Amino acid sequence: MTFSDLGLSPDVLKAITETGYQSPTPIQEQAIPFVMQGRDVMGCAQTGTGKTASFTLPMIDMLARGRARARMPRALILEPTRELADQVAENFTVYGKYQKLSMALLIGGVSFDEQDKKIDRGVDVLIATPGRLLDHFERGKLLLSGVGILVIDEADRMLDMGFIPDVERIVKLLPPLRQTLFFSATIMPEIRRISERFLSNPKEVVVDPPASAAENVEQQLVVIRPEDKRNALRNILRSKKVESALIFCNRKRDVDIVARSLDKHGFNAKPLHGDMQQSVRMDTLEGFRNGDVNLLVASDVAARGLDISSLPFVMNFDVPSNAEDYVHRIGRTGRAGQSGVAITLATPDDTKLVSAIERLIGNSIDVMQVSDVYSAELGSGTEQGRSGRVAGARRGRRQKTNGQSDGRNDRKSDKPQATSKNGGRRKKSRSRSEDAPRKNQGESTRDSGGSSAQTNLKFGVTDDVPAFLARPSRVRTD
Repeated sequence: MTFSDLGLSPDVLKAITETGYQSPTPIQEQAIPFVMQGRDVMGCAQTGTGKTASFTLPMIDMLARGRARARMPRALILEPTRELADQVAENFTVYGKYQKLSMALLIGGVSFDEQDKKIDRGVDVLIATPGRLLDHFERGKLLLSGVGILVIDEADRMLDMGFIPDVERIVKLLPPLRQTLFFSATIMPEIRRISERFLSNPKEVVVDPPASAAENVEQQLVVIRPEDKRNALRNILRSKKVESALIFCNRKRDVDIVARSLDKHGFNAKPLHGDMQQSVRMDTLEGFRNGDVNLLVASDVAARGLDISSLPFVMNFDVPSNAEDYVHRIGRTGRAGQSGVAITLATPDDTKLVSAIERLIGNSIDVMQVSDVYSAELGSGTEQGRSGRVAGARRGRRQKTNGQSDGRNDRKSDKPQATSKNGGRRKKSRSRSEDAPRKNQGESTRDSGGSSAQTNLKFGVTDDVPAFLARPSRVRTD
């Protein structure tokens, strides 16, 4: 199939030809005809599949008929981050070069006055982050009663960043008779429930992610105890002499913990997740692209849209809960014919997850051992002894490798700094980032010097338990 078979106009086809594309991707081939018919669409496709063009191309043709009115955009596209909004705007610029469409970008980091001027002149397409859009609406600078097409892009990332309440409020401001296009990289049960609030008799378009990893990516598996994961991570980075790597964690709080641990042990590492301010996320991404940041510790959703052509190394600090996410993670390396390495840290409890991954990719993953870290087996809590050493070595002992400190001595330095009575912990700013959710997520805090009855201590790896149930001597912070 070619783009001309999709019913696009000659002007759009000409712009597509000039970009060098000859045939549509699967998501474009399936979604564009339904968008052109005016149907609501629920699309599921991973980043890098041409998802953005699957709604921008037909929208350019559809909006060519009609004129925009002052302060009343005809189409609204919601994006979770400023960089994703920029990418969509670039799509409209490239593919709409032969159409006389007006466009405005409502994102943080740009003055309200400049954005107000564009809105006052009238725009066909409004591309915005939810927070900045609501700011304009509350200032009386924007009317949404003329929106005929709504696009909710990266819905799973919207959920991860806490934007869904803002999106629900925005949808209530729109006409009930409209076309809604809803896109997500995954269709979790919660995403499906959210989509049902916004869509009317939608056509579902699902593009399966690749079921196999690139052949030029060397995959390895490290099976260890949960408490040894950070020590193993550091040893791998040192022994492999890793200069640039993307490290994935399953939870946002673990992203912060792992990045802080690496930083305390001399690595140039930064976290990246949805709870960070937009400006900080952009600075972190830019630093990783230009080499100022060597190690980027990220959640799956926050790393979406990150395109590094020569990334040599990917690590899974946690085994992903979905096998497809594993393929997507390690697909960040080994691009453009280059070789890459992907190492996954697993614990005995991850047996089913690893089996699902191996079934999906059709191969078993080679198991490697890490120096000075106890090995374990999948499906068993049994230790196999310190890697590269005698299996009968005493359980609690570790020795230094290449002059590096052992895991037991590392724990103290990983522990968060205590809060002083004089306010040693920096308070959150009361000001809200333009791109942040309207309501800040609650975060538990503790008064320094207060009663310990309200105190939650870290027990094991991730669980919180009341202080009277936890034994301080068993607290692990490494």
